Amino acid sequence: MIISSRQPPSQYIRRSHTPLGISPAKHGFKRLFQEPPPSPRLPSLVNQRGQRPPTNRHWLSMRLLAWLCGVGLILWFAVSRLRLEHRPPPVSFMSHDGQEYEIVGDSALPDYPTPVVVTDRRGRLRWTISIPPARQFPLRPDEYSDICQQSEEIAHHVAELKYGAGKGHGHFDYYHLDKNFMDVREAEENGLLPGMAVMGKKQGKGIWGSIVGGEGLAGEDFDAKEAGMEMCEKSLTYVLETTDAGLGNTLLGLWMAYGLAKEEGRAFFIDDTNWVYGDYETFFQPPPIPSCLPPPRTQILPCPHHTAHLLVSAATTYWTFGHNFHEEFEDPRKMEVWRQHRIFGFMELGKNELFHLADQDEAYSEKRKKELRAKVGGDDGLIVGVHVRHGDRHPFEFQYQESYIPLDRYISAAESLTQSNTSHNGNHDHNNNNTLILLASDDPDVYSAPEMSPTTRAQSQIHLASKTSLEATTPLPPGARAPYIDNNIGWEGGFYHDLFWSLDKHNSANAGSIRALLARAYLLDLKVLGETSDRVVCGVSAVGCRLLAVIMGWEKAIKEGRWGSVDGDFEWMGILW
Repeated sequence: MIISSRQPPSQYIRRSHTPLGISPAKHGFKRLFQEPPPSPRLPSLVNQRGQRPPTNRHWLSMRLLAWLCGVGLILWFAVSRLRLEHRPPPVSFMSHDGQEYEIVGDSALPDYPTPVVVTDRRGRLRWTISIPPARQFPLRPDEYSDICQQSEEIAHHVAELKYGAGKGHGHFDYYHLDKNFMDVREAEENGLLPGMAVMGKKQGKGIWGSIVGGEGLAGEDFDAKEAGMEMCEKSLTYVLETTDAGLGNTLLGLWMAYGLAKEEGRAFFIDDTNWVYGDYETFFQPPPIPSCLPPPRTQILPCPHHTAHLLVSAATTYWTFGHNFHEEFEDPRKMEVWRQHRIFGFMELGKNELFHLADQDEAYSEKRKKELRAKVGGDDGLIVGVHVRHGDRHPFEFQYQESYIPLDRYISAAESLTQSNTSHNGNHDHNNNNTLILLASDDPDVYSAPEMSPTTRAQSQIHLASKTSLEATTPLPPGARAPYIDNNIGWEGGFYHDLFWSLDKHNSANAGSIRALLARAYLLDLKVLGETSDRVVCGVSAVGCRLLAVIMGWEKAIKEGRWGSVDGDFEWMGILW
């Protein structure tokens, strides 16, 4: 029973009815004893809406959190400042090839090209590549390969220093972006590397001096600002210098690099400064010149691939066109040569843009192609090209790895093609004049071999000669010497690298002229044979054979099957890395 405190207790007792037999006094006393008198009303712990009253604990927590964040921010700035002032100590490590390298934390840069470790403005450990501005461009081939090898090692160790052991190693794809790498341009802008001036009249010669086709812009009066030219954002420079005496691999790499540059949206430049064959324009038409300036030579790097200004040469083939490249651009859904459709396309694009011979040789090749086509009665005839490589290039096929493929295999394959074409046209006269077999070889004795009697020389403008033929065609009086060849040095057996490099010893004065003639003869053979032949028979182990497929094109050579190899069961392949 709830007793309201608003009414006087005595009044309430007086108004109560007394039960029978009990006096009012006793009844009131008993009721008060059983039910104590009401107490004054206390304030309720629960408000009228059923909610607790607000407290100030939430605001205290927010103030504490803000204070902790402020202290943490101050400590972070202090630690960053200390890291900027104190560079990391040198860290020595052993590379995979057993050589010892050192990550140098000193402020002094080495006087040779090498990867270095730097600290950016935020105190983070980064790495870049330092090329002293005083060094001549391009560097030696071995220096470029060393830079790529050391870059891999240092990139791994910088990642381990930052993220822990084992974090820097692993398989990365072709377009992996190393966040620890600082591009040279960024390092120069931050004052970590000295850099070079790019714009201005006095730098014109330094910009274009070694670029093929840029001779007209290399004068002292060249002003890039007046010409409205800015530095390229991305570029690829192909350096022709190589330790390989052959010309075939250089062409493969050049065409592939051009196609890759277009794929990645890079401006394309060619450098022929130290090319053993001489000037690029001695053999080819000038390449297309981009509308932007090439970068300073200190910013042109062979590695990593995502650098803004990439350098590609025979020395960097492993890193540019190696396993990761094939993994990126091969089609995993297809088999054999069909996997390499995109890679073949890179080369074909480069061939279409760059394979234009110098004026004299281009004119001769066009004339020769018309003559050969006229011999077979125009487009209705069949021309089969045969390419034979001897010298120091041996076949892939196991039984001939120490010798050469027999000549009768070449001629049998060529004759079978002519017979199949004759049967297809309904003409069974094998002696008709609508078929022709062209022959190109580095071995002068192949042309006079009995097996090759049904063939016609692809071009007779320039060709290698044996010592016997030289003595027979150019007899000299006693004691006299040939004008270009010391003691009639012939090319018996074909093209040999050792003989090529020994030209400097035998006849150093005319070594450059002899090498230029060798290159022109090789290019004319490829030009006439690849662009005139309806079908080609060759050995895939020879680079010239693979080049002929590219010259013919994917549709004609691969898709229509008009290019064939007699070297085992091996398919077409690009650069062997």
